[in-house]
Amino acid sequence: MTVSFKMQIAQMARYHAWATERLLASVEEIADEQYHQPFGLFFGSVHGTLNHLLLTDSGIWYPRFAQLPVTGLGLDAEVEADRAELASSLKAATARWSVYIDGLDEAAVAGDLSYTMTTGQARVLPMASALLHVFNHGTHHRGQITAAISMLGFAYEPLDLPFMIFSEPQ
Repeated sequence: MTVSFKMQIAQMARYHAWATERLLASVEEIADEQYHQPFGLFFGSVHGTLNHLLLTDSGIWYPRFAQLPVTGLGLDAEVEADRAELASSLKAATARWSVYIDGLDEAAVAGDLSYTMTTGQARVLPMASALLHVFNHGTHHRGQITAAISMLGFAYEPLDLPFMIFSEPQ
């Protein structure tokens, strides 16, 4: 079977949503005090890091692709204080990428994304690279959160891409 670049990007979008959902299920076990505890993560706590992921997915990167206004919030802003609402919003934000990519054709995936950085500077990136950045960014911060979960003594499900592939119908 030939796998197109768009199919690979679509797989990464599914992975982004799948891994986020699994992580959020693991985080449910953690008491609020520990969930908000500073761990030395770039965005402080599990809560702060999840908020950052929501902000970047739904307030910065998705609007750039969808040509919507980008939030003016700082990267460490608390978008959602309520833990359950944060999890729900993050699941919706990560699921939206698959719908977006389904609407692209191979030429669009091979094209460029022109956007304005939060500093006001105009930028152009290859579309595929920009999409992969979104998913890689999520992986980076999910890794930080799993380290915090481990330090607290909690277990979490493996988040590696092959585990998603093995779980998908063949």
